[in-house]
Amino acid sequence: MTVLVEQTPAVLPTVDDLASDPLVHRFGDLWNPPGLTNFLGCAQVDLDPVAVRSISFPPFAMGEAVTGNLFLDDRLFSALGVPVTTTWRPDCVVREAEWDGLQVRTTTVVPFGQMAIVVRLVVTNTGSASRVVPIRLALRSGVTQQLTRWSEPAPPGEDDNDLELDHPRAALVWTARHSAAAVVQGGVPRADHHDAHGLRWSPVIASGGSWQATYVLAMGTDAERALSSYDALTVDPDAEIARTRREWDAELAAVFTPGNDRYSGHLPLLVTSDADLRRVWLMGVIGVVYFKRDNPHSVLGRSYDTLMPRYWQSLTFLWDYSLSSLVHSLLDPDVMRRYLEHWISTDVHTHMGTEWLTGEPVGVWYAVNDYAMCMTLDAYLRATGDIEWLCRELPGPGGAPLSVVGHLDRFACSWRRFRSESGLANYGGIGNLLECVSTYVNEIASLNAANVWMLRKAAEVARFLGDELAPLWYEAEATILADDLKQLYAEGTGHWYARQRDGSLIPVRHCYDFSTVAATIADDLTDLQRSEMVEFFVRELQTPTWMRALSDRDTDASYSVRPDHQWTGAFPAWPPSAAAALYRFGRADLASSWIHGLARSANQGPFGQAQFADGVVPAESGGAAKAPSELPWITDWTCAANGSWVDLVVTSVFGVRFGLDGGLTAAPQLTGLDPGARLVGLTVQGRTWDVDADGAHERP
Repeated sequence: MTVLVEQTPAVLPTVDDLASDPLVHRFGDLWNPPGLTNFLGCAQVDLDPVAVRSISFPPFAMGEAVTGNLFLDDRLFSALGVPVTTTWRPDCVVREAEWDGLQVRTTTVVPFGQMAIVVRLVVTNTGSASRVVPIRLALRSGVTQQLTRWSEPAPPGEDDNDLELDHPRAALVWTARHSAAAVVQGGVPRADHHDAHGLRWSPVIASGGSWQATYVLAMGTDAERALSSYDALTVDPDAEIARTRREWDAELAAVFTPGNDRYSGHLPLLVTSDADLRRVWLMGVIGVVYFKRDNPHSVLGRSYDTLMPRYWQSLTFLWDYSLSSLVHSLLDPDVMRRYLEHWISTDVHTHMGTEWLTGEPVGVWYAVNDYAMCMTLDAYLRATGDIEWLCRELPGPGGAPLSVVGHLDRFACSWRRFRSESGLANYGGIGNLLECVSTYVNEIASLNAANVWMLRKAAEVARFLGDELAPLWYEAEATILADDLKQLYAEGTGHWYARQRDGSLIPVRHCYDFSTVAATIADDLTDLQRSEMVEFFVRELQTPTWMRALSDRDTDASYSVRPDHQWTGAFPAWPPSAAAALYRFGRADLASSWIHGLARSANQGPFGQAQFADGVVPAESGGAAKAPSELPWITDWTCAANGSWVDLVVTSVFGVRFGLDGGLTAAPQLTGLDPGARLVGLTVQGRTWDVDADGAHERP
């Protein structure tokens, strides 16, 4: 039946559409300040009107040094107990504060094409008389260049840089002792005084008047190159801030424009009058785009980082990339193919990801990696139709060539090397899995269900290629494995057991079982099991604006407070994955109403690596607060798994299914959302579709 609704016009988003709420914080708050990127690297603002930190343009970085701290009227601003209001946009961060008749407003950008930071500072005198306002910036460095693998979470730095004062510019120039790196920090207009501690101005500001200066930080391989960059930026800093906005608006337009010159593909445009649905969609999009790195030092070419701005710069985790695989397959499939070819050549049972400065593996084995590889391969094939590539021979971990379809078989059947006497795969200890749930070890429901899914996907590909025998073998093994998995279901509870090394069964009330089982073997469950799982999720994990990864009723809830996988909160892919599970279990009513609540937590920029469940800490402007980077939380401001929100909208809300042959079907479930919502310009295997409440419509 055709739904007659007035159509919302298709409009490309701009930076204003993605702006965060004004977020108010003061020193001592649990807060994760926002970051910025220019696709060369990134930086983070600090809880101070001017200061910046965690500046990384690999291979250059300044460790975790904080620089640019403001002293206002000769007092450290952080010590005043004054709240700072921070608003993020993709192009800039605006910070505002008021104290003792003075208003402070700063605009921070990371200029395109430069290893640099620009912070415009405006101080307004709201008092009744003119006054002299001493303004100081405390400056620090730690600059380094590390061309070897970045294998630690925090970026590298050197704490013994040599410092020289550049008197003509009133700038401070630091040079690394142990590598080829330098950084210049100064201001426009030229500071009245500069010394080894920083810069000082002493403007007279009339009543109702304002004074403006711009703080500039620029890096280079040596002082000469850093000074050249600094000089270029100080000619007209306001123009640089305006240019950064124009570049970001153009970037956002390119994401949704066929044939653009910035990506090898494009995303469809979501057109809707539902502000909540559009909000989670846009945060999902920017939560992938923000990780693009076009850095000339990358041995892999264009790359996509996983975290920013604090941890693991230059590293791509297989797991997170796979969680955003739909976005990558549509937006940048050429890069996706390069990643797949690179990862195929590595032993995915020995690392968690690869680092793009060297191409080398980093970290411990994540047990999800085989599943991650199959998800990524599957998304790439369905979006591109690159079937010929399946026959291409690529070297595996040992160097021996094997066709891509042979590697798919290798990943899909890898679980057999971990098979235990129960028939299920044993995935080892806590470090291979969720890291902070001590009972979620060995034989777990999620990845064993994923093994069933991988076997069935391998069967589908083999059948598509004309193989008649292999699909039967894959499917028979999948059936046996799905039957064996029933041992782990805790009847009547809606959650699953984890079989420990000693054979004991411990119930684990975790969302990863809920969402992964739903994504992989929903049709293998009984109606009662599906109903029980939904009841469990609603009762123990769902909260109004976010969720718990682990139930607070779980035995292991006392083990850790890490908010990505424990009771305190959830990783950003878990809410959209759980909502998708509700759709798969036939509860679109629950999912759609929850989307409206989740949208309230999309108010702080792209979703964080973890956000606190409702009630754990005070809400952030009505939404679930992002968790801080410091111990014991150790989560970054944002994470590349945000593409899961786009997947939720495309495959669950609009019910889109991609065929290996390029066909596309859609069974939209717009209950509780905008009935007139539509996806415009969804291009798959060279064919373009629009999707609305009536289904998918191919363009001529």
